[in-house]
Amino acid sequence: MDSKKGAFDVIGQLAALRRYARSLARNSPDAEDLVHDALVRAYERRSTFRSGANLRNWLFAIVRNAHIDRVRSAMSRGQRDCQTAQEAAASYPAHQEHSVRLAQVREAFMLLPEEQREALHLVAVEDLSYQEAADILDIPVGTLMSRVSRARAALRDFESGRKKPNHLKLVGGDSD
Repeated sequence: MDSKKGAFDVIGQLAALRRYARSLARNSPDAEDLVHDALVRAYERRSTFRSGANLRNWLFAIVRNAHIDRVRSAMSRGQRDCQTAQEAAASYPAHQEHSVRLAQVREAFMLLPEEQREALHLVAVEDLSYQEAADILDIPVGTLMSRVSRARAALRDFESGRKKPNHLKLVGGDSD
């Protein structure tokens, strides 16, 4: 039992492993972590070590592979961090502005006269052809096109600021 333990004397190789790890990692704390990881791997893979093989070389290979894994992991982490930073730098407009804008468009749409609103809804929202929308509304195609045209013009006026939806409603009336 002792001869088998002596063949796998990892502790006896510890100084050489630390030197090698320090040359790979270039600083002591990372080298210690590297040696620790390598010793854990060596212990986990102990059954793969062939008796009579050079333990030192086997451990060096494990240290080297652990180092390569760490470098690759650091590179991947750096790339992910860089991509995350780039995505974070690309600012997205605040959702509140879109919500407010959508509410304004919805309000302008709802302020359209009913005949224009239903014509525009069938053509623009439901993506029906003019003929299909005219058939549904039971009106001539020319009338439908006119209603859609007037609805679009009203919305363009709203867009250009010439016509704003009325937020104020007259309540009561002749109080003076």
